[in-house]
Amino acid sequence: MKFCFLAKMALTTCLLCQITIVNRVTAQDIIDNNLLTVEELRIEKAKQHMPGVFKPLIDRVSQYELQINQARNLTALTQLTLRNSNALWKEGVKSFDELGQYDDRSLYWARLQMSKALRLSPAFKNLLPMQQLNLLWQLELLSRGKNDVKFDKDTDKKILITGFDPFFLDRNIDQSNPSGVAALALDDLVISRDGKSAEIETLIVPVRFADFDKGMIETLLAPYYNKVDMIITISMGRENFDLERFPGLRRSAKAPDNLNVYTGANSEEPLLPIRLGKNLPNDEFVEFSLPVSAMKKASGKYKINDNRIVSSLTKTFMPQSLSELKGHVSVQGSGGGYLSNEVSYRSIVLRNEMNPVLPVGHIHTPRIKAYQPKVSEDIVKQIKQMLNHAINEI
Repeated sequence: MKFCFLAKMALTTCLLCQITIVNRVTAQDIIDNNLLTVEELRIEKAKQHMPGVFKPLIDRVSQYELQINQARNLTALTQLTLRNSNALWKEGVKSFDELGQYDDRSLYWARLQMSKALRLSPAFKNLLPMQQLNLLWQLELLSRGKNDVKFDKDTDKKILITGFDPFFLDRNIDQSNPSGVAALALDDLVISRDGKSAEIETLIVPVRFADFDKGMIETLLAPYYNKVDMIITISMGRENFDLERFPGLRRSAKAPDNLNVYTGANSEEPLLPIRLGKNLPNDEFVEFSLPVSAMKKASGKYKINDNRIVSSLTKTFMPQSLSELKGHVSVQGSGGGYLSNEVSYRSIVLRNEMNPVLPVGHIHTPRIKAYQPKVSEDIVKQIKQMLNHAINEI
């Protein structure tokens, strides 16, 4: 009974394509039954466990909730949601800088409070299902930095970075993610080396299969492939830094996403990801194009690996070139079989389609347990070093 309850509650705010779970539900179910998502249902537990995390952005959340409960139609809800979602991202970055605690959690939980408030507001319940989905989608995109990517400084280079939300929150409700910390720490930063400068802009993406299937990665990244000089996706990984050379196409991880959705994939039956209702039809493996030699020169506490280890249906090995992977069905790319591998794969597919000479790739950071600000600070400093060393190579 407990499993069935969790499966029924594993809903997403923007699920247009169904995902394989034991009891399959869609975004329409969430609207018809006025249910909250699994992520939103964790809010009260998080408040009890770490009330201080909710304080930095409480004014923005409270203002939004008050305003939307007074709204009477779609136009008002839309204007309020766009304005407050964009403001949430900006205030999240600002409070991160001011507090200096290397903590990405305030933004994550504030966003969930806003989506919960929107879903429960009177005017929202009177909207058509597609209007509801679109409004929630815009809240997600803007509160993740979509409208704040503005390369407006006079620099030689432009670098776009993505991080991830905290995840596995049923293990540690106070979990932080150093990739999200890096995104907040590096946003709108100018770095320089040997007379060349670069401006960094950042985004944070969700740990939800449904958002990937709906095309969130493509929506956020595609506009910039002919406007920037490097794109790097970042996630939390293993003991050291791994530059993931050969991302794989398929999902194979048994782990749930932040909605407790399981894809049903495993190492014997890896599954194709979805993009806008169709399987992502591309090569089983792709190769990144980051300036590896330069980035490995970055000093810091952690080793930086050029990780080439992959798994196919027939073997696990360490290819030296992409040609060695021809004919293999992917199980795990260098970045694994979860969403961290997938964000890398999708970003490289976009590169191959839109700008084949652009440096694009993925960094797995050292992992942290729950919230470790000093470790996250060390990780961010070393990522910044990597970017500094890359400037003259891009």
